[in-house]
Amino acid sequence: MTKYILLVLFLTSFFTAKSQVLTDSVLVENHYRTFHFNKPSQATKNYHLIFVLHGSGGDGKGMLKPAANFEKVAGREQFFLVYPDGYKRYWNECRKMATSVANLQNINEQAFFEAMVRYFKKHYQVKDQQFFAIGLSGGGHMAYKLALTMPDKCKGISAVVANLPDTDNLDCAELKKPVAVMIINGTKDSVNPYEGGPMVVNGSSFGTVLSTNSNFNYWASIAGYKGKPVVEALPDTNPANKQTITRYTFKATGKPEVTLLKVEGGEHAFPGDVDAFIESGKFFKRQIASKL
Repeated sequence: MTKYILLVLFLTSFFTAKSQVLTDSVLVENHYRTFHFNKPSQATKNYHLIFVLHGSGGDGKGMLKPAANFEKVAGREQFFLVYPDGYKRYWNECRKMATSVANLQNINEQAFFEAMVRYFKKHYQVKDQQFFAIGLSGGGHMAYKLALTMPDKCKGISAVVANLPDTDNLDCAELKKPVAVMIINGTKDSVNPYEGGPMVVNGSSFGTVLSTNSNFNYWASIAGYKGKPVVEALPDTNPANKQTITRYTFKATGKPEVTLLKVEGGEHAFPGDVDAFIESGKFFKRQIASKL
């Protein structure tokens, strides 16, 4: 119905066993962009906004289940988790070769995220000068775009199974300002190749991406790091999945942290030995504590 379409904001809700999930939207350049979040059970003044970004072809609600453990501790950590929807299930991120409508129409994603920050500042009093993002696959690429193009507002990202496009496939303006970045990539990822190269999704080419090491070093260089990172083998909590994780970290006073979780045996999915959301939350907390 046209009356429904003409609403600038719509609000619907559905219930789960433990929480009430709300859906709302903002009007951005003649497009209603939707997002989802759990209704807060307490005051959220000065909470830190964290956007949880779905992969290509997905939607925000689909990220609620994998983030469930993170939601349980979010209030205690003063995190406010928001699950946006990409435009027609895709993001207009930085891959020039992407063929989604979002990319072809050059959807203004930065305006969408700025509008959501204003929305949650107005309605829930979250911090308005800082947000973080966790993204899976295409959502990881969207997180990179936020770090590349909005570094004054995007203070940190966690990108899961995603590498930056290489130079020929990159169509975002690089501001090259330091941002806290955590990368979680698997060595057996057949979609986002750990060693870089062509990305092929369902028979369609998304162009080429950097290797994980080159991606890691890109962000470390922008943050001003030189030399070698600190290396730490994480506990193998699930030997049956044939995955092990090594953490590589650049961290220094006055600089944002840059970290890589190398998932040996990891495929194009969340790792099995750690909760990527909990690890991301710990990473973001360290950036907040450093007051950068």
